[in-house]
Amino acid sequence: MNSNKWLAVAGLSLLVFRPSGVLGQATQGQTSSTTAQSGSGAAPKASSNDHQAMVPAFSNDLSGVWMQYPDGPVPGVPGMNTIDERFRPPFTPWGQARFDAARPMQGPTAIAGQENAPTLHCDPDGPPRILNLPNPFEIIQIPGRVLMFFEEQHIWRTIWTDGRALPKDPDPSWLGYSVGKWEGDAFVVDTIGFNDRLWADVFGSPRSDQMHLTERYRRLNHDTLELQIIMDDPKAYTKTWVNPPKLHKLEPMWEIAEWFCVIDDENAYGDAVRKPAGVSPTPK
Repeated sequence: MNSNKWLAVAGLSLLVFRPSGVLGQATQGQTSSTTAQSGSGAAPKASSNDHQAMVPAFSNDLSGVWMQYPDGPVPGVPGMNTIDERFRPPFTPWGQARFDAARPMQGPTAIAGQENAPTLHCDPDGPPRILNLPNPFEIIQIPGRVLMFFEEQHIWRTIWTDGRALPKDPDPSWLGYSVGKWEGDAFVVDTIGFNDRLWADVFGSPRSDQMHLTERYRRLNHDTLELQIIMDDPKAYTKTWVNPPKLHKLEPMWEIAEWFCVIDDENAYGDAVRKPAGVSPTPK
């Protein structure tokens, strides 16, 4: 075989065996595969019987590592305001009792040295609170499900997208049971089946076993993800808690770090730093 034929075979091999990109991974300057195929984020062409609004080609691709924008009250610090207590509805008697018993690590009801957040005991975190923390999460889309990997405690969850309905009587769990579907350019996630052992936010707002959590994700452009959290929990709140949308930034060069809760380390920090912070200094 002459050199020209060798070149032709080599070129064909590259076309046939070229590895495809891994969902959830990106490099700086790249666009999603759907964007690249349609060209510069242009809207895909709709068929004659497609009645949905034209949306950017990347809008149904949520893959990547996302970090909330630092738009909170402290400049340069993530605001943890995906769940915004300013929009929290009144409590039910059950919810008020739970909130009064909470001793968060920040906020107006915090008491130094008396904190009792469930995560201080290394209890697993879960929605909606884990979506509010100042740590990145990664979204990976595969047929039939969407996976979310959280840096916090190295937790991951499954969102089923195969058309199944929510279970009628799910067993209470830390993460709940989640199903998702696309409504135009919005990915809507419904979750039920929570236990009541976690807080809904960092301020001690309760989460009951009757919570129905709705998350709405919209990719506004290649680098920006919008997330809105809506909590319907009639056992804890007198009305539905509707939070304003929160923006997240794509971080294509980030990797989810290893972050586990080790109870011995947590207790050592509490004994050496957290609990002594609530003790008044002895007068000299």
